[in-house]
Amino acid sequence: MFDRRQFLQNLGGGFGLVGLQGLLQSAAQDPMTPRQPHFAAKAKHVIFLFLNGGMSHVDTFDPKPALIKNNGTPMPGPKIRTDRASGNLMRSPWEFRHCGKSGVEVSEIFPEIGKRIDDFCVIRSMWTDIGNHGPSLQIMNCGHQLPGRPSMGAWVTYGLGTENRNLPGFVVLCPGFPVLGSSLWTAGYMPSIYQGVHIQNAAVEPDKLIQNLRNGELSPAEQKKQLSLLDQLNHRYLDRLGPRQPQMESAVRSMESAFRLQTEAGDLFDIRKEPEKVRARYDISDFGRGCLLALRMVESGVRMVQIYYGNGQPWDNHDDIMVHSKLAAKTDGPIAALVDDLKSRGLFDETLILIGSEFGRTPMIQNSGLEKLGNGRDHNPPGFTVLLAGGGIKGGLAYGATDEFGFKAVENKVHVHDLHATMLHQLGFDHTKLTYRHAGRDFRLTDVHGEVVKGILA
Repeated sequence: MFDRRQFLQNLGGGFGLVGLQGLLQSAAQDPMTPRQPHFAAKAKHVIFLFLNGGMSHVDTFDPKPALIKNNGTPMPGPKIRTDRASGNLMRSPWEFRHCGKSGVEVSEIFPEIGKRIDDFCVIRSMWTDIGNHGPSLQIMNCGHQLPGRPSMGAWVTYGLGTENRNLPGFVVLCPGFPVLGSSLWTAGYMPSIYQGVHIQNAAVEPDKLIQNLRNGELSPAEQKKQLSLLDQLNHRYLDRLGPRQPQMESAVRSMESAFRLQTEAGDLFDIRKEPEKVRARYDISDFGRGCLLALRMVESGVRMVQIYYGNGQPWDNHDDIMVHSKLAAKTDGPIAALVDDLKSRGLFDETLILIGSEFGRTPMIQNSGLEKLGNGRDHNPPGFTVLLAGGGIKGGLAYGATDEFGFKAVENKVHVHDLHATMLHQLGFDHTKLTYRHAGRDFRLTDVHGEVVKGILA
């Protein structure tokens, strides 16, 4: 459960820090005020569906006939070093089907996404730098292998502000915590107003999602009077201390945000207000309910919502890749429903959807010296797949390619920095110019790398 004190700390702490390029010249200015990007944007919101642990691309969206032909044989060439010892090539246990008018091939474990594949761009040529979960999670979420850098959501809210001051600009949903936890949605060296507000979405009732959300002793009118008095006292104190008091400013913002939150969060987080026929398509898992919450939050003006599939790293199937079918069963329907409902509510074109993991999985069976050889796969950073939809992305497209076995990206390679540059481009930003001054230099999400992947833009 999520304690209100933690929620207030996430919402407001430290936003008056030095270095926000003049946006915070005084306490009266709001760092979350909506701002115009560098150029006309295709997207206004981002929903990042994170299948933490490492989805196997060769079992889901990157079919490899060569794996069928060479099943059980060694991969040609020198022995490839992977995170753990790997054995012979292993075919996917699932069939792939040509789907939609585009004919993009999709695994049978994602039938609903397959029906809607004409809305998706499947990037089959992703790659990242390191095969360990920690650094790969950091770079996918924050653009750098080491902790301490602002997350994607922090950069989005820093650049755009928010459309609804009654709600956080960046919300993170997970029943508990993924590996590394809050460092994946941190504001880093930015003011903490931009960090993600983490909500443990295992419950359905709003008061259980956010404990002590409502004041049981004071009415809204009484609370408003109380805040007005506190505001007067705080300003008198600030007049005595002088301007630029980050901790005081932070406390004031926290109380204001918490009060505004009470007016809207109860209804927003109550998915029971959706018609039964809508809820039925999502209410099959925590991830599914998270997708429905993401729909409602985007509809209410939240800039970015990130949903982690579950605690730890559930897609990290070293021992048995067949677990992927159970995970997909709780993922496929809600993602399809999210796409359908964003369309029906007129939000699809302005919402960029990202679906992916920190890396993929090897085309070889894992052989870690276990007493009994399983049928799992190891981490695979040189080649994997992500899906994008909405937000000005070209649908019905399979972009790039891995080699014949699915080990390494070889055609139209897309690094994580390129993915981030493309996301920011769709939000209206030149990723080289969206910078934050810290420790004597200008930082950016893409570090000193990144190219916009123009071939996937509609």
